[in-house]
Amino acid sequence: MQHRVVGTTMPAIEFLLDHGEAIVSESGQLSWMSAAIQMRTHTQMAGGGGFFGALKRVAGGGSLFMTEYRSMGGAGEVAFAARMPGHIVPVTLAPGSEYFIHRHGFLCATEQVTLGLGFQQSLGAGIFGGDGFLLQKVGGTGTAWLELSGEVVVKDLRPGETLRVHPGHVGAFESGVSFQIARVPGIRNVIFGGDGLFLAALTGPGRVWLQTLPLANLAHALQDYLPSGGNAKAAEAGVVGGIVGSLLDGMR
Repeated sequence: MQHRVVGTTMPAIEFLLDHGEAIVSESGQLSWMSAAIQMRTHTQMAGGGGFFGALKRVAGGGSLFMTEYRSMGGAGEVAFAARMPGHIVPVTLAPGSEYFIHRHGFLCATEQVTLGLGFQQSLGAGIFGGDGFLLQKVGGTGTAWLELSGEVVVKDLRPGETLRVHPGHVGAFESGVSFQIARVPGIRNVIFGGDGLFLAALTGPGRVWLQTLPLANLAHALQDYLPSGGNAKAAEAGVVGGIVGSLLDGMR
C-alpha cells in the first residue's frame, strides 16, 4: 500500500492499493476512486462489534455505517479529502496503544483499526466539557489518518507536566495522557475573559496534538456574514439589485 498527502490548505490523501488491500472510512468521506475499487458498507467494520458497538461509535461523533474500499483485480486508487482547512496526520497503532481524538477527527484507516467512544476520565469532563470534550477512541492495529483543523502544534509532555488547553484546540492525544477539567482561575477572568468556565488539563507522559482552528471558532467568525431570517431576503434583494444594475450599465 502506498499513500501520499496532496495539497496544502485543503489537503487530500490518495492511496494506491494492490490487489486485495483495503482502506476503511466513515460513510460519506469518499472523494474519488478508480474502477478497480469495490465498496462495501456495513455497521460492523472498524470494530463496530454489532449494532450496539456501532451506536458507541455514533455517540463518539462517528457514523453508524463504515465503508470498506478494497482493490480487486489489480492496483486501484482511492482518495479522501479534508473537510476543513488543516492537516492530515497519521498515527501508528499497536496492541496496547490507543489515541483519543476530537469527535470529527477520524478520516480513514487500515482494516484492523477500531473506532469507538472515548469515555471521559472524570465526571466533570462529561458534565461541563461541552462538545469539545466529546472524544473518539482509535485503537487496534495498523495506521489511522486524522483530520486536524488549522495548523498543528505537537507537544510531548513529561511525566507530571500539565498543559491547560481551550477545549476546541484539543486535536488528539495518546491514551497515556491524563485528561481532566480545570476551572478558569479568577472571577473576573470567568466573567469578562470570554474563554468559558473550564479548560482541558492534559497531564503527561505522552504526546498531544493541538489544532489552531476549532470548528466553533470558525463558525463564530463567519456568523455575521451569513444571512438568517429577515437578512436572507435582504441578501437576495441585494444580489438581484446587483444583477439588474449590471444589465443597465451594459445598456448605456
